[in-house]
Amino acid sequence: MKRGKNYKASLESYDKSQALDAAEAIAQVKKNAKAKFDETIEVHIRTGCDGRHAEQQIRGAVVLPHGTGKTVRVLVFAKGPKADEATEAGADFVGADELIPKIQNDGWLDFDVVVATPDMMGVVGRLGRVLGPKGLMPNPKAGTVTMDVTKAVNDIKAGKIEYRLDKSNIVHVPIGKASFTEDQLADNFQTLMDAINKAKPASLKGQYLKSITLAPTMGPGVKVSTAKVQ
Repeated sequence: MKRGKNYKASLESYDKSQALDAAEAIAQVKKNAKAKFDETIEVHIRTGCDGRHAEQQIRGAVVLPHGTGKTVRVLVFAKGPKADEATEAGADFVGADELIPKIQNDGWLDFDVVVATPDMMGVVGRLGRVLGPKGLMPNPKAGTVTMDVTKAVNDIKAGKIEYRLDKSNIVHVPIGKASFTEDQLADNFQTLMDAINKAKPASLKGQYLKSITLAPTMGPGVKVSTAKVQ
């Protein structure tokens, strides 16, 4: 892949092979974000888990204290009073069976997170082939299948993020924007790592956190020392 001059300049400004403590890594990754837009800062955590085994799957959600810097559009599947509750909580879209053809046939996907009350999961399940591959399927572990739709919507709007292993046993999550202060990014990073450490599977043998990298959307990544976040 051809890299631009900003990317190359960033690479030359630090030792990419060296793992830094979190504060140093955050300061460097902010410097690496040189695009003309407000880049997202992401964390990539390589684990020693084997996601093919159910007991070693990692999945959950955590509310970042300073949010992600992104406006999140929430769709809630609910009926009756719960639908009214979702609307009052600030959900962007609320509906039930009538949304199925809109999503399935018209390809409507103008939302970032889907919440559903348990009684609506039979309906939402029909959208599995559409929502599943995009990571949009509601899940109890992520708090997106719940009767408390007010809390679910409020948490998501406040900066709740979902984390889970991908097929390579890596967790990829945003922790904010390049415009955030170092302290805000540090708070968000620590909150995420606390949740990831608590999610360590009891059956795991060997090293849990193999590597942690912070990276802006367009710039190079910075390694974080795993020893200091466990």
